[in-house]
Amino acid sequence: MKHFKREEFACACGCGQDTVDFRLAEMLDALREWAGAPVTITSGNRCPEHNRAIGGSPKSQHLLGRAADVVVKGKAPKEVADWAEGLAPGGLGRYETFTHIDSRAGMARWGDN
Repeated sequence: MKHFKREEFACACGCGQDTVDFRLAEMLDALREWAGAPVTITSGNRCPEHNRAIGGSPKSQHLLGRAADVVVKGKAPKEVADWAEGLAPGGLGRYETFTHIDSRAGMARWGDN
């Protein structure tokens, strides 16, 4: 990972789970280079307990270390999501305050931002 540290992907509950998929790391490095600005991972890997506590999908890619919710300094989530469309295959969630990017093998799109 060129622009990120493993700790940035750690589960927010403090359990220490910090798995990160290599392809996801490559995708986020490409995002950082495109943006030319800091990329903050607001949610990376999640342990099952934390995922349940926040209402995450039981099949969330976060559980597998294949997903990150990100905010890019100086870029609107819509702008980030529009750029991320070119990362296919994978998952892309459009939200008002962040963008979800994942490295699943198939294609998934949701949200209306």
